[in-house]
Amino acid sequence: VQLVESGGGLVQPGGSLRLSCAATGFSFENSGMDWHRQAPGKQRELVASISAGGGRTLYADSVKGRFTISRDNTKNTLFLQMNSLKAEDTAVYYCRAVVIGTLYWGQGTQVTVSS
Repeated sequence: VQLVESGGGLVQPGGSLRLSCAATGFSFENSGMDWHRQAPGKQRELVASISAGGGRTLYADSVKGRFTISRDNTKNTLFLQMNSLKAEDTAVYYCRAVVIGTLYWGQGTQVTVSS
């Protein structure tokens, strides 16, 4: 199982970024997927989840209305569209897969929101 995130970077407050997570080595289309983030000095937290088929999504209250999780099962890729970014969104963002009861994490991509 391999998860590779990309799309992070430095953005000004109010800006947007789109994160991607390329998945290989498992049945992506049959696996629920999550995005998590970890800010310096804080615990890792769930940002958003999506069901295997993409029909059900869940968001942390702090990102509702600003972030959108989606997936392309034909390309084995998970996305996180982040709009109206705030300084408090600064963190390393990780995608996660649950495969037959085992958790797999990507290496993370840094998102920094600063003027």
